Amino acid sequence: MPEATAAQARVCMLDEGYSREARSLLYNAYRHEPTFAYIFEGQRAGYERRLRVMVREWVRQHFYLQLPAIGLLLDDRLIALALIVPPQRRLGVADSWAWRLRMLLGTGQRCTRRYMEYQAALMSCLPTDQVHMLPLLGVHPQFRGQHYGEQLLQAVHDWCAEDPNTQGVVLDSGNEHYLAFYQRQGYEEIGEVAVGPIRERVFFHPNPVSSMPSIA
Repeated sequence: MPEATAAQARVCMLDEGYSREARSLLYNAYRHEPTFAYIFEGQRAGYERRLRVMVREWVRQHFYLQLPAIGLLLDDRLIALALIVPPQRRLGVADSWAWRLRMLLGTGQRCTRRYMEYQAALMSCLPTDQVHMLPLLGVHPQFRGQHYGEQLLQAVHDWCAEDPNTQGVVLDSGNEHYLAFYQRQGYEEIGEVAVGPIRERVFFHPNPVSSMPSIA
């Protein structure tokens, strides 16, 4: 069945004023993802709280470091977003001792270690240092199947293409449901990371090309 036609959302750069909405959206986007269910022990009581801690602390540190974030707004509601780590900012959220301490206190030693190992494994898959990384991105579940995922990734490509030194965009997923979608958007599978029993695929979109002069 073809996807429903939806109104075009407005693209904007996000700042810390959107932190609360960003945390809520990302929690809902990732709560049923197999990779995070393994890392934060979805079979054990308190999984939702541990996942919320990760999302909260990552978003907090991302904006504290003034890293870029792109969102889609529909009637002023945030319906999709992508957090971006540019190549010149490779030392990012997971390298902060403050972030690690808050993760230890909020999710426990085992979950924090799993998450750090997952991040380190992703870094080892990068095809080059000159790439933009998307550590967290998602469309709110209420707005899936309406082509907002395509619009979000094109907005990311438009923004990244403004950097003449970028060689592409990297993201990852352990959800089989999204693999064909990323491939349709021009992403190539370049690696695989074992996250417990989960096969986390790493994707690369070479040399993104802008579809517009700039993001307003």
